[in-house]
Amino acid sequence: MSLPEPLRRRLGSFSRTVFTDSQRTGPRDPGDGADNEVVSSLPLQMSLYFNVYFFPFWWLSIVVMLHLKYPDLSDYYKFILVTIMILTSLIEVIRLYLGYMGNLQEKVPELAGFWLLTLLLQLPTILFLLFNEGLKIQPLERAVNSIFAVFLTFQVIAAFVTLKRMANKLATHFRLNEFDQLEEQPIPGFYGLGKEKGAISMSGGDRSARDHTLRA
Repeated sequence: MSLPEPLRRRLGSFSRTVFTDSQRTGPRDPGDGADNEVVSSLPLQMSLYFNVYFFPFWWLSIVVMLHLKYPDLSDYYKFILVTIMILTSLIEVIRLYLGYMGNLQEKVPELAGFWLLTLLLQLPTILFLLFNEGLKIQPLERAVNSIFAVFLTFQVIAAFVTLKRMANKLATHFRLNEFDQLEEQPIPGFYGLGKEKGAISMSGGDRSARDHTLRA
């Protein structure tokens, strides 16, 4: 299972635009192969691993607290909380899947999707649940939401750093491939132009020699 191809292309283009270091032109040491460099993030992978086991506990805690305080909430907040629970659950499953795929297999579009979902959807939602006092926040809710917010904040930073490394590796690999293609297929007419210049210089030399002989 993977992302649709149009979405992958857009996320790949977004990653190259945002995360590629334009000042980097290639590997510092020519002996270091860009293909052999491992750019997956171990801290990010550890965070995702613990996040997978923490999320069911978070979900159960929020559902229990919602059930206990549901009668005391206004209709407005009842609708908001139920909607948030449904959307957050769906997004979290997709987010963790993209994070695992993107980091372990070094797939830039998947990791970029993970980063965007974390930064634009999950983190603002958890901060809303953590700081909106109109939701009648209970101590257990504040505790689990605080831990979740720490997970998300760390993952945003770690994924950003990892994406920059992956995008730079891909950019370096692309430039090296272009250079290899130029070496294998020289520019048409380049050597022909050199031969023409050589022929012109030789003809010019012959003329000057004949003129010198006639003068003598």
